[in-house]
Amino acid sequence: MGISQYIREIGRGKDGARALGRVQARDLFGQVLDGSVTDLELGAFCIAMRVKGETPEEMAGFLEATYERMTRIPAGPAPLVVLPSYNGARKLPLLTPLLALLVAREGLPVLIHGAQTEGTRVFVSHVLEALDIKPSSQVHAIAPGELAYVPTHVLSPGLQRLLEVRRTVGLRNSSHSLVKLMNPSAGEAIVVGSYTHPEYAVSMGEVYELMGSTALLLRGTEGEPVADPRRVRKLEGFLRGKRRLLEEDQPGTVTELPDLPADTAPHTTAAYIRDLLSGKRPVPAPITLQVEHILRLAKASQEQETRP
Repeated sequence: MGISQYIREIGRGKDGARALGRVQARDLFGQVLDGSVTDLELGAFCIAMRVKGETPEEMAGFLEATYERMTRIPAGPAPLVVLPSYNGARKLPLLTPLLALLVAREGLPVLIHGAQTEGTRVFVSHVLEALDIKPSSQVHAIAPGELAYVPTHVLSPGLQRLLEVRRTVGLRNSSHSLVKLMNPSAGEAIVVGSYTHPEYAVSMGEVYELMGSTALLLRGTEGEPVADPRRVRKLEGFLRGKRRLLEEDQPGTVTELPDLPADTAPHTTAAYIRDLLSGKRPVPAPITLQVEHILRLAKASQEQETRP
């Protein structure tokens, strides 16, 4: 069965489109990931959802279809900290690897997953390569204190194909939102989700609540899951779907700025990260604060898991 019956529902334009139920959304997205739809149907799906926007129920169905097909990271003794890295750097250095290494240094397992979806930015793979951190070619258990970078195509080839539709169509699609929400672990995880526009804070939070996720949600640096090094932004935490406000936006004008690199080149960013990790320079306060909140969420998650 094709997906034309679903396209008829979601493709009626912004005001006439109808939302799919969770089961319908799971079936639709499963067929898309399996590659069992035509190129025309795939393009229609991407454009229709782009115009309509996903409801939390639809996104939950999309996530369930993804999990059914994904090679998931084996569960370990500690919650896996998940850092989705898909936006890359334009104006500021890409410090997602710094966040990952700081968290791993505290003894938690850390996963960065990501993909390069366009050719004009510096992506996490570039910075990790400059740090001599190689991508994993297969899914494996991640030990406490270990950082692993697993490209999206290793986790889910179907999801990678959907992300690459952007190169042809020129627009983001549902997969670009999904990758920032998904938990690739088969066990407990803390998903660090980021957004660039305030409306996504609402929609992402609703999905975390619906899915019962443990997550940290923030307006990251240029859409990356690392805190803006220049000022404290609003941080929300989710413990198995229960939302809590962790930090408010820092008010007023910032009087002190961190000594950031002058360019975003991977080797420059890598050298800066090495200086921060060695103590030659101070880690920007907002990133230190983000690490502390991740550690608290991990502790709370473990405590809740052990309760009778």
